[in-house]
Amino acid sequence: MARVSKSLACAYGVTVRGRLDSIDWAILKELQADGSITNVELARRVGLSAPPCLRRVRALESAGIIKAYRAILDPKGLGFEIVCFAMVQLDIQGKKELQEFEQRVKDWSMVRECWTLSGDIDFILKCVAPNLGSFQGLVSELTSLPNVRNVRTALTLDLIKDEPLVPIEDIAEVTE
Repeated sequence: MARVSKSLACAYGVTVRGRLDSIDWAILKELQADGSITNVELARRVGLSAPPCLRRVRALESAGIIKAYRAILDPKGLGFEIVCFAMVQLDIQGKKELQEFEQRVKDWSMVRECWTLSGDIDFILKCVAPNLGSFQGLVSELTSLPNVRNVRTALTLDLIKDEPLVPIEDIAEVTE
């Protein structure tokens, strides 16, 4: 169960003893499933009136538990036919070298996610591209960076599962 700061509890006037309560979890579950839901509908689904529901949402935002709201777009419908992963191994993993690589990755719009990894791969990049040629251009740029030792790529075939990052449905019991 996630712990939250006292300021979160104070922000909406409920003592949660450092934990999210069942209403908070219900709010998070609903918003993770549909971030465009109106506050009135959200309040109805979690059993609150609109004003206290909005206070809770704002408190969850202020505490950093709700980080952002996004629309999920269809890449193929927008002309991005290629979804692929690039696994990058660096020669040197010093702080300066890692920061330089991270900054370079942030400049590439085709790179949609970048994760640091443990083990023999330093980074995994999730990329989209309009076509294979565009992706090959990105791979060429990657391999030409001075500190890149190795780049392995994998083109996706089919998306089997696409769920939000937090498995709220697995949280069996929340103490208040």
